[in-house]
Amino acid sequence: MGMNICGAPCCWGVDDPKNPYLPPWTRVLEEAHLAGYRAIELGPYGYLPIDVDVVSKELEKNDLAIVAGTIFDDLVSEENYENVLKAVDDICSLITKLPPLPVHEGQHFPTPYMTVMDWGHDERDFNAGNSEKAPRLNDEDWARLIRHLKGICERSASYGVRSVIHPHAGGYIEFADEIEKIVEEIPYEIAGLCLDTGHLYYSGMDPVEYLRKYQKVLDYVHFKDVNKAVFEEVVKDDTIRFFEGCGKGAMCPIGTGDLDYPGIKAVLEEIGYNGYITIEQERDPRNSDTSLRDVKASVTYLKSVGYEI
Repeated sequence: MGMNICGAPCCWGVDDPKNPYLPPWTRVLEEAHLAGYRAIELGPYGYLPIDVDVVSKELEKNDLAIVAGTIFDDLVSEENYENVLKAVDDICSLITKLPPLPVHEGQHFPTPYMTVMDWGHDERDFNAGNSEKAPRLNDEDWARLIRHLKGICERSASYGVRSVIHPHAGGYIEFADEIEKIVEEIPYEIAGLCLDTGHLYYSGMDPVEYLRKYQKVLDYVHFKDVNKAVFEEVVKDDTIRFFEGCGKGAMCPIGTGDLDYPGIKAVLEEIGYNGYITIEQERDPRNSDTSLRDVKASVTYLKSVGYEI
């Protein structure tokens, strides 16, 4: 089994770069190093500076590499599309100039990846995890989303960066029917999937089943754990946004929640997944003083069941 565990700034509450409570990016890299990571995601566009020299210096100081960049934005709106493409250009121009991670035997594509997520729709945000209540896009809007996804992925590919589409709770690519349509309509030569165990669980899917189901297009994996009691309270309340639920503790250190990580490890071995896996634990950044503790707990648990950093 050739899998390495990486980190992500969302474990420090970094999801919205405009949030005034975010910890300094230099502190996140320092604590990622202290947690034992050798790689971390770039985080949302605008958090780390788009400056190769500045970022390279901090990565080298902390013995880290970048495993993926992130597009986390409204991918349905035509008015926002050029802004997203500008973000793709900036991110790719940075991550392709940084030292690469080793490629595992059997890894589908080399890092760094471009993790692509749709976000920014109130009607879905308040119904995250609730497939029956969450509205779906009409045919015209869905076709526009697909066109934008293809454009984003092709723009990333022009830099040599592999795009992976990440179903995310609270966006328009979340539930089983939407994932199925994405795989049908986005050819694998254009993009693969990044499946997130926590988002699958949150949105009514068994992570073991869906990792197996989409093994042929699975390029990258995210790990989360879910506090079932908090999750059940949050998901039935349609006045709570997804990240507000995370702030209440819906996501928890891996090994302390409801997900079956021995079963997840077994299915990853069964399907021959090799490459990188990134730990995430969305939270309120005002609680980031406990992030290092929680990340260490997740790392310790995963190492105890056979994963490597």
